[in-house]
Amino acid sequence: MGLMTDKQTLNDLNIFGKSGTNGGIYSIFNRTHTRGGSELLEEMFRNPLSEVDAVNARSTTIRLFGANGIAFPYDATWFDGAEQYLLDTDERSRLSDQQDNLKRKLNQLIAGDNAYKAIEKGVESLIAILQTTIQFADTIRRQMTGTPYSKELAVIEELLKENELQAILQEPAKQKLPFAKVAEYDKILRFRQRDVMNRLLRLLYQTDVYISVARIAAEKQFSFPLALPREQQTVILEDFYHPSLTTPVANTINISPSSNVIFLTGANMAGKSTFMKALGICMYLGQMGFPVPASKMEFSVRDGIFTTINLPDNLSMGASHFYAEVLRIKNVARELSRDKYLFVIFDELFRGTNVKDAHEATIAVTSAIARRKNCMFVVSTHIIEAGDVLREKCANINFVFLPTLMEGNKPVYTHKLQSGITADRHGMVIIKNEGILDILARKKTVNKNA
Repeated sequence: MGLMTDKQTLNDLNIFGKSGTNGGIYSIFNRTHTRGGSELLEEMFRNPLSEVDAVNARSTTIRLFGANGIAFPYDATWFDGAEQYLLDTDERSRLSDQQDNLKRKLNQLIAGDNAYKAIEKGVESLIAILQTTIQFADTIRRQMTGTPYSKELAVIEELLKENELQAILQEPAKQKLPFAKVAEYDKILRFRQRDVMNRLLRLLYQTDVYISVARIAAEKQFSFPLALPREQQTVILEDFYHPSLTTPVANTINISPSSNVIFLTGANMAGKSTFMKALGICMYLGQMGFPVPASKMEFSVRDGIFTTINLPDNLSMGASHFYAEVLRIKNVARELSRDKYLFVIFDELFRGTNVKDAHEATIAVTSAIARRKNCMFVVSTHIIEAGDVLREKCANINFVFLPTLMEGNKPVYTHKLQSGITADRHGMVIIKNEGILDILARKKTVNKNA
């Protein structure tokens, strides 16, 4: 079973970017060599893992490809040709020796036999892939012995042992094939061994993903996460940051069974949302077994990740922002009631209602989730008075804040996490600095000559 999540979380963390753009966390890693690799990468992003062994196996595999400097030895056009070729399952397109006649040769000479050329290209592409795979497997076998990837490599080598493939593997490289051989190999590759070819391509696309992601990790100096059993209720995340920022500020956070709730305060513009998005992205990538933007990450795997950061109004239902918040919390509460190990982020709880209701509701909801010792929570709020009440009620809350420093009348945001509850309130300072009150106080000038 994979990680549970939802559309709201994917949007909050900008996993795939906004509709019609190329942004998003997926785009950072989407540097695969093949189209099939890109599609498989997206599949991995849509289906993170939830088991310790699976997460660590993938993480270890990617790290080993990077540590050994292993490159992808294939021409991407081979895979395009092979994929298109294998899609044609029409028996009527099968080549036969009887077709190698004067009429076909005249057609090829005069107008070009496009159907034959497509088959020829597909056969040649698959031959190149098969022969390169033999060499690639020989090259990396020793490096991958005893590693998680050795199992995938063993499957690849087993597929290549098919009796019907042996003559193809011995075919002289880059030599134009006569019609008779194209017809013979077409029967083998496109019809009798089609499933073998598709399985092999899938494994090679996985290898493409491993190599490509390893290259990204090296270029961006991401680190590889270590997954721990879910029951340990632990997150150790050092020097983590949002990977989409050009000049990010790194932070460190620890979560333990005795402090499984993070209560975050800070003034507007102090960076609370960015902090939570960065944390959520690291948890999401960690569950995938992918490298993370941090110097170190150890975490207990989760059954699900749910965030509420950029919650839209549901205008189609006539729902206010506050009611949308209530419905979202209700949906997350249902997931929590299933006794799964979840990671949950609530940004600015109840911002859509008045201060008194927001204060009471923040205390009530945070106190309730704090009793869920099998889950981890991050709750941010601008209702700092709620923190003082919660400090007395709940022993397992870690209070942290993002400070605002004042240089004269100008607020300066460090984006560096500190322990405690902030007392910063600089909204009116910002309003005055922007001269809004002065603009509103001006009298309209009447042009008497108009």
